[in-house]
Amino acid sequence: MEQREQTEWLQIDSLDLDARGVARSASGKVVFVDDALPGERVQARIARSKRNWEQGRAIAWDRPASSRVEPRCPHFGVCGGCSMQHVDGSAQIAFKQRVLEDDLWHLSRLRPQTLLRPIAGPGWGYRTRARLTVRVVPKKGGVLVGFHERRSSYVADMRSCAVLPPRVSDLLLPLRQLVAGLSQPERIPQIELAMGDTVVALVLRHLEPLTDADGQRLRQFAAQHAVQWWLQPKGPDSVALLDPDSEELAYALPEFGVRMPFRPTDFTQVNPAVNRVMVARALRLLDPQPGERVIDWFCGLGNFTLPIATRTRQVLGVEGSAALVARALDNAFRNDLQDRASFAARNLFEVTAADLRAFGEADRWLIDPPREGALALCKALAELAGVPDDASPQAQQPGAVPQAGAPVEEPFRLPRRIVYVSCNPATLARDAGLLVHQAGYVLRAAGVMNMFPQTAHVESMALFERE
Repeated sequence: MEQREQTEWLQIDSLDLDARGVARSASGKVVFVDDALPGERVQARIARSKRNWEQGRAIAWDRPASSRVEPRCPHFGVCGGCSMQHVDGSAQIAFKQRVLEDDLWHLSRLRPQTLLRPIAGPGWGYRTRARLTVRVVPKKGGVLVGFHERRSSYVADMRSCAVLPPRVSDLLLPLRQLVAGLSQPERIPQIELAMGDTVVALVLRHLEPLTDADGQRLRQFAAQHAVQWWLQPKGPDSVALLDPDSEELAYALPEFGVRMPFRPTDFTQVNPAVNRVMVARALRLLDPQPGERVIDWFCGLGNFTLPIATRTRQVLGVEGSAALVARALDNAFRNDLQDRASFAARNLFEVTAADLRAFGEADRWLIDPPREGALALCKALAELAGVPDDASPQAQQPGAVPQAGAPVEEPFRLPRRIVYVSCNPATLARDAGLLVHQAGYVLRAAGVMNMFPQTAHVESMALFERE
């Protein structure tokens, strides 16, 4: 890729999905401009150029946008952890809502009947999960601990972080000193943060065994800063407490009387305030009744499954990992919900219509997939709805009838209501197209959740019903 330095005045028309301003140069190229907002006229320094597009950064503003604010963090623009600190909080949410609406329309020609009010929480100090990279960089004074620089493999020289809780932000410099004093600091690639309601857990990834002196340094640090250390010598499953008698890591969902123990390398939401509101809204939309059966697909540790179990007679949580399913079942026992909540392991990226029949009919579904979405699940549901997938033999041969003597399967009663929780609006839109255009559902409502303020990350929730 050609590297060059030039400046150009540009009129910014929109934002892309990475929160970069989008403009057209005098030559007609699309230009992506960091730190530029729609409606602004900026002078951009162009750093990268290809035949059809360029990339640069705003260095001067002729007409700043009304939504522009002063970034709170002194590292903004260098650190890659945030991309929208220069945007007013309400404008950030409006941008995310527009991304969701645009994806639904452009990818699946859908518009929700109702736009849900955005879910928002604290804009700063909210991030209770983070993976901090550790590097020994003598030219910058020794050890660095922090996020990567923007679009770079280098580690930002961070002394504070506005989106981490203050007590964790205050640990960034002490963590540098701690790692520098360990026996092999160059063999420490990362420190992972996971906070429960009462515990700050730090996971030390170490590529070589620690010495007794290292362990003593870690214990002194833990006592001084009120944290607990977990050690990770290999993969995530190798994580273990440095001191086994430490307090249990857990968070609560008070509205449902549920307490969720977890390990620091488990997936949990990064924003506990938004998570509590998200779970409550999902259950209001799902509206499970006492005598019904519900299935929670991609259930994880039971973040939705256990609250659902407090509202209905039976909920089945399905997840891809047998070990995770065992942990979710343990959480059900800990909350005395084992009679209402059961769990099963299945690779949901390969699930079929036959699998759905085996899992059984349910009155309502909750779907909470990773970024890849729930394509196989939605295709299987469309097949059971009696509308074949475009790639199926039935679709390729209209009017085809079963061969003589072929078994005729009983009709499958589809869930009449589905709540889909998404961390990727593009895959939500794709799957929504299957649910509506092939499985016969109506998109009743959709809206965004500002789970990651100061970033362009879009989380959303949608409600589907069969009429």
